Amino acid sequence: MNRERRPATQVGLDILFKERISLIADRRVGLITNQTGIDKKFQSSATLFAGHPEVRLSALFSPEHGHRGSAPPGVLIPSTINALFQIPVHSLYGERRAPTPEMLAGIDVLVFDIQDVGSRFFTYISTLRNAMQAAMSNDVDFMVLDRPNPIRGDCVEGNLLQPALQSFVGPAGVPIRHGMTVGELARLFRAELELKAQPQQCSAQLEVVPMQGWRRAMWYDETDLPWVPPSPNMPTAETAALYPGTCLIEGTNLSEGRGTTRPFEWIGAPWIESDRWAESLNSLDLTGAHFRPIDFTPPFSKFAGQQCRGVQVHVTNRDELRPVEVGIHLIATARRGYPDRFAFVQNEGRYFIDLLAGTDELRLRLMDGEPPGEIIRAWEKDAAAFRQRRQPYLLYN
Repeated sequence: MNRERRPATQVGLDILFKERISLIADRRVGLITNQTGIDKKFQSSATLFAGHPEVRLSALFSPEHGHRGSAPPGVLIPSTINALFQIPVHSLYGERRAPTPEMLAGIDVLVFDIQDVGSRFFTYISTLRNAMQAAMSNDVDFMVLDRPNPIRGDCVEGNLLQPALQSFVGPAGVPIRHGMTVGELARLFRAELELKAQPQQCSAQLEVVPMQGWRRAMWYDETDLPWVPPSPNMPTAETAALYPGTCLIEGTNLSEGRGTTRPFEWIGAPWIESDRWAESLNSLDLTGAHFRPIDFTPPFSKFAGQQCRGVQVHVTNRDELRPVEVGIHLIATARRGYPDRFAFVQNEGRYFIDLLAGTDELRLRLMDGEPPGEIIRAWEKDAAAFRQRRQPYLLYN
């Protein structure tokens, strides 16, 4: 599709400054944003807020990877002062993962403007949830400037996590591929997860500024919006399409391709036999995907400086692709083919795959040799139930 033929899409930031500036006029604003918070002219939301005569930008808040999106995954971000606007930049991925009452002092409305990638693992939706809860608990209004789900808003896949395994890479209440925008998720979190103002006499409100021109069946490149990588290892929208499944590789001793030009597309390890593994995966006839044998050497992360052998996951039909299914089969075939080398990794005594999957059943059932198809069918029941449960919170048809 030629860029000039793409339907015009306006994100919540565009709509706010074009039609609804009264929502923040003469109010002290805290802004949660990063490099993805831009309008169609590539102007950052921070610049727009700071430069508008009717807006009082009081503080910025940054998620994982920092305000510029340059920090590696898992690296704690310090709070700083923005040199251009001379206002604090409070880190929400440092000592604390939610705004404190001190951070919120002097703020009337906390605004969220970040591009998500459509998967439960991606920590920006945990930041959304935590920040909204903190704001409303401190009688501060919360606003979401909506942006597209880049991997479609009509596809839902994966399980709901067990409450005991809720974490920053796994907020409760949503499946792995949730098919919702950040604005819709905020509405769901507000209602279902009881993120209500405390004490009860508080009057804090949630406001979502919807997009215009976005439809649920759209991929990101079917809009006319510029793509800005949401994190250092999310370079393209195609990466985001595979991420709900191939991110599960992080919970194993396989490389998920971090440190290469194709993170979450190149999967392997020094002890993998590329051709044999690719043949095994392609024999499954998974819809929308093909596995090509490759060699690669990550400059950092797992197996830094070592030659890995494995596969590149090629998306052959993104509308039929089921990324979670792909991820499960990648793990199952590697475990079955290399039982003495493959392992699930632990962090501080916990299996990281359990936090990503939101359950220990995936790990235990695969270790017992259970066919992946049975796990996938069981997870589809969760996805089907969620498709119905999310209906009251959807904003776009």
